[in-house]
Amino acid sequence: MQFLSTQIEFLKGVGTARAEMLKKELGIFTFADLLFHYPYRHIDRSQVYRINQIMPDMPYIQLRGVIKNIRLLGQQRAQRLVADLTDGTGRIELVWFKGIKWIQESITEGKEYMVFGKPTEFNGSFNIAHPTVDDPESAESKMYMHIMPFYNATERMKAKNIDSRVIMKLTNNLVTDIRFDITENLPEYLVKQQNLLPRKDALVNIHYPANAEMLAKSQQRLKFEELFFIQLRLLRYKIKRTQVYNGIKLDLIGDYFNTFYNNHLSFELTNAQKRVLKEIRANVKSGKQMNRLVQGDVGSGKTVVALMSMLMALDNNYQACMMAPTEILAHQHFATIQGLIKDMPVKVELLTGSTKTKKRKEILQGIANGDIHILIGTHALIETVVQFKNLGLAIVDEQHRFGVEQRAKLWKKNTYPPHVLVMTATPIPRTLAMTLYGDLDTSVIDELPAGRKPIKTVHRNDANRLAVIGFMREEIAKGRQIYVVYPLIEESEKMDYMNLQNGFEELSKHFPLPKYQIAMVHGKMKPVDKDAEMMRFVRGEAHIMVATTVIEVGVNVPNASVMIIESAERFGLSQLHQLRGRVGRGAEQSFCVLMTSYKLSADAKLRIKTMCESNNGFEISEVDLKLRGPGQLEGTAQSGVLDLKMADLAKDQNLLQDVREIATQLLENDPELESPVHQQLKQYFINYGKTSRWGQIS
Repeated sequence: MQFLSTQIEFLKGVGTARAEMLKKELGIFTFADLLFHYPYRHIDRSQVYRINQIMPDMPYIQLRGVIKNIRLLGQQRAQRLVADLTDGTGRIELVWFKGIKWIQESITEGKEYMVFGKPTEFNGSFNIAHPTVDDPESAESKMYMHIMPFYNATERMKAKNIDSRVIMKLTNNLVTDIRFDITENLPEYLVKQQNLLPRKDALVNIHYPANAEMLAKSQQRLKFEELFFIQLRLLRYKIKRTQVYNGIKLDLIGDYFNTFYNNHLSFELTNAQKRVLKEIRANVKSGKQMNRLVQGDVGSGKTVVALMSMLMALDNNYQACMMAPTEILAHQHFATIQGLIKDMPVKVELLTGSTKTKKRKEILQGIANGDIHILIGTHALIETVVQFKNLGLAIVDEQHRFGVEQRAKLWKKNTYPPHVLVMTATPIPRTLAMTLYGDLDTSVIDELPAGRKPIKTVHRNDANRLAVIGFMREEIAKGRQIYVVYPLIEESEKMDYMNLQNGFEELSKHFPLPKYQIAMVHGKMKPVDKDAEMMRFVRGEAHIMVATTVIEVGVNVPNASVMIIESAERFGLSQLHQLRGRVGRGAEQSFCVLMTSYKLSADAKLRIKTMCESNNGFEISEVDLKLRGPGQLEGTAQSGVLDLKMADLAKDQNLLQDVREIATQLLENDPELESPVHQQLKQYFINYGKTSRWGQIS
């Protein structure tokens, strides 16, 4: 590996200036970094087409012919350079709108060239805009006569003339130098069993494939390897945790649980809730530390499952805590749980950053001496001063909003690590859950409580605004309340606040005082003012709540039946679904109105269509994954696991499933990777694992 660790400036064609640009813009410091800077696509330039073979909707193609009739057309400011290419079978126009002077100087009329570009049909004939033109006898042109890689390069690099072609020449210099020693990192039996290319062959062919089949094989090998090491790491953490960390044994189901279930639960649990409680029960009585993710769509009843899990801890003389990302959500959990167990001898307290000093001292004392059974709060729970007498279960709600270190601190609140239950109302696609939370056991509450009506979602634009206002009046007349949400995006914050203010003023004209009351909440308000406005709405004193997305998580107003989302095209699918979940919490029919402009991109149309057709958060999350990719989904950036270079979680679901099964079987047979056949794998894995240890503390 000594050759690959060579600094990039020593590669032929790089030098000091280019090296600085590669380091700054792409993080390429060594030969190895360049080798692992994979092409984002390949185009087959091994075939030369004849002009009479061109068909509509063809991709990029290569032609060989003579350039004739070079001319400048159009006015001074809108000039274009046009030339004809002929090859004996026909004629096609070549057009350039930019770099005209340079093109004029580089092509000669009557000379033969290799031309590469995408043909477009216009008025019954074909042309190619901005084709690349090369001398067919040049070494450069001959280098392109194969399946050609295309590499990402930043705008700053392109300004310095370091584009995909330059990176291609550099990787060509690297790949043709056969001195580099690439060791295999998968066991030989696995490479044969899965019919994978050897690692060295895959790395050469991902840049310069011998043919289309070798390109597909190299992609498959590198995808397999990438997903395999992620799964191996996650599964080893899971095994290690169950083997190394003995868990608190909560084997008694006693008075707290039974009294609540038999006497205080005023509704029937859904089958999904019962199933998840059984899974949690099996974990906490096993003597092994539980680390379980509970996914449940908005309104599926996760809070009740959390409470009943906490009562299991209480039955075994342990305390429980629940950590929420915002004060609003912590207050909501506190109110809900207090309401559910108000007639039981259970002491529940709330600890947040706003808790007054005197009350804080009382809570800290009650937690330390065991008088407080359940503590609900925000980040305040993980402060060093919060010392539990006997913490048995820690619940983390909307866990993707907490950093790794914050969650890790919960582990240290007891001699034995407490059982950890992680909850999220953000549905996670199956492949993403396997990659992000592959070391956790997963439960899904995939059923809504009886009596809940699906929310009706409709799409409207400005032409329908008066009809929407009329509909709002009708709902208010029925005694219902309404949310009107505006987007808030950092880049256009000032404009967004202006839109919010304008929206508030416009609504005030349609819904004048004193008959109507409108509350307004946004991120720039003081917490006290924000809470006061929020409480007006919660108490039913305000008919309409105008807000930015601060209300996305944590507001529970069963009487609110309408969610109007302004500029809905600017929201991601996951966010739209979360916002919609703020209504539909009572028995009445609820509605979500997506207001957009007339012009929508193809992606925006798909998002709006998906929302109108589906209430299923998991279906919506799968579409979101395909549209945005895993790296942009909420909460994935901090995981450190999704810098995937080859695999695509939206497209490679089956491969991920297979890889996980293979990694599971391998670790069942050799959990410590001690077998002689696994030594190369172990060595690579040790170095690979140094990059991140987040999975151990999910």
